Parts: sequence; structure tokens; C-alpha cells
Amino acid sequence: MTHPYKDLPANQFWKRAPGVAEPGILDPMVAAPFRISRKDRIVTAGSCFAQHVARALTEAGFTHYVTETAHPLVDKDTARRHQFGAYSARYGNVYTARQLRQLLERAFGLFTPKEKVWDSPGAGPGVVDPFRPQVQPGGFVDAEELALDRGQHLACVRQAIEDMDVFVFTIGLTEAWEDRRDGAVFPLAPGVAGGRFAPERHGFVNFGVEACREDLCAALSLIREKNPRVRIVLTVSPVPLNATYAPRHVLASTTWSKAVLRVVAEDAVQAFPDSVYFPSYEIITSPHVRGRYFAADCREILPEGVDHVMRLFLRHFGEGAEGKVSQAEAPGDIHGDAVRKWAEALCDEEAIDRR
Repeated sequence: MTHPYKDLPANQFWKRAPGVAEPGILDPMVAAPFRISRKDRIVTAGSCFAQHVARALTEAGFTHYVTETAHPLVDKDTARRHQFGAYSARYGNVYTARQLRQLLERAFGLFTPKEKVWDSPGAGPGVVDPFRPQVQPGGFVDAEELALDRGQHLACVRQAIEDMDVFVFTIGLTEAWEDRRDGAVFPLAPGVAGGRFAPERHGFVNFGVEACREDLCAALSLIREKNPRVRIVLTVSPVPLNATYAPRHVLASTTWSKAVLRVVAEDAVQAFPDSVYFPSYEIITSPHVRGRYFAADCREILPEGVDHVMRLFLRHFGEGAEGKVSQAEAPGDIHGDAVRKWAEALCDEEAIDRR
């Protein structure tokens, strides 16, 4: 007797796939379609989990390509607080596909939001950038200083996109807040870390499959237009939502959101050559690991989980890497010091819980 499943490999069967009995050897990545050399310029963006990717790549000796750097006289701690090196440019967390799309459109002069500045949180002076409200501790002195910094920042985004060899994007959310006038989306609701919430001007959106697919494909198309040779790695953040504005339990919103993003990521890699999905979400949330990679709050990812994810990432993609993250290999510069503090990865979402 024979049937279509008879000669399939072990990893296509739940009980036979390695990892059920030994969670540490779980590896849902079958094969990477390309390799990443230590000389390849890697640009990272996405939710706070994406900062772990930058940290691990740097520590393993790969080139996390950073175009927006701190002044040479700025000390390491100050540079880190201002998010230099956390990502390739100082755009902060990019949670949704719409946010990525608009960041690229702003960088290449295709979209100019109506919202320019937000007041600093509290009664303090200064202003913050609505589209990266926490990259400048204490805010900017005034709108003029913010405009100058934004111009330099967007130039650095353009440089990163045009020069990169590999783009790694970790998509994290479907929920966002937008300006009703032009659809500009913010990483945080107005009023959380600056600005003032105005119901007549600011609205809640929860992007479904079609909207997310359109936004992600539009963003990747623009990237390929500017840089046809770039290879793309997409991941879904395993970090649950910190809060949901939808009228339901945050667990239900998390499940819905991650399901949408997983479908959209799969659709995107099918549509774009030289692109691949990496299963960081699956590794952390799999029943195989029995929840051991989540901290006591059931949300924060523990170091063991991050190490498992990045060990597999380096094993499958890292040309010349052994799949091990080594502290000894980390360079002793501002960038390396910043990404090495992975446990302090800034998540804008955390500001929602502040009282």
C-alpha cells in the first residue's frame, strides 16, 4: 500500500519532527533560499523584537548597516538612550505595514503628513516627532530643530534603503491610530508619549488582511524599485499586544492580529523573489517549548527564547556562522554597545501602561 504521505520527510509530521521531546532542537525552518555574508549590509526595522535581530547579527560579526549615527563625542549611554544603533536609522519601532509604507514614502518625498509636531508629554517645554515620539529623550527644543533632525533622519533612511543588501522586517501589530485628515499613522496614540488626543482628528484603525497585504506589498515594491538586488527576510513578532483598543480581551486581539500578519507575510514572500519568511513567531509560541520562553508577565520574551531564534537564524542564513550568538565577538563601539543591551529593547507600546 502506498499514499502521498508515505515518503515525506520527518519534519512534515508533527510527532516525528525534532523538537517534541527536546524543545531546544526545535527548528521549523526547512531551508533558506539564500545566505547572508558578513560583508552584506543588513538593514533592520520593525517592532521591538527586531532589535534582538540587530543585536545578534552584530555580536556574530555581521554588518548591521547603520546610516544614522551619533556624533563621535557623544558617550555610549547617551547614544543608546537616543536610539542610535537600535535600528539602521533612528525611526524607532515600526509596528505595522502601513507605518513601514509611510516611512518609505516620506523618505522618498511621496507623502508629507499634515501632523508636524506634538507637544512634549507633561508640562515640559519642547516638542516630539509624532512618527517617532520616543527617540529624543526630553523632546526637541522647538519645531525648527525637529524639522532639521527629521530631514537628516529621512536622508539616512534613503541611504539605508539604497545601499542595503538584506532587509529584515519584523511586523508586529495590526492596530494603529491615524490622522483622519490624510491617513498618516502613528506608532502610539496621541497623548501617550506626546501630543493631545482629539477624537475629531484622530481615529483608531485595525488593519485586516487586505489592507496589510496591500501596504506590505507596496512597501516592498518601493524598496525593490530603489534597490532591485536586495534580499528580504520577513518575520512576525512573537510579542503579544500590550493593549488593545478593540472591545475584546487582549488575548483574542493578539491571536487575530498575529494570524493576519502571518497570512500577509506568507503572501508577500510568494509575491516577491529573493524573499523568505523566518518563523521566529512559531519558535517562541510553539507548544513544543511549553511557554518557557515567556517571562512571568506572559509577554516579555526571555533571553533563552531570543537565543533560540537567533541561533537558528544564523544557522540558516549566516554564511560562516555556526548558529551561536557570542558575546566575545561583539565589537566595542557605540553601535555594538547599544544593540548588546537587548534586554532593554525599547517598546513604544509599553508607554500605554504608564500611569
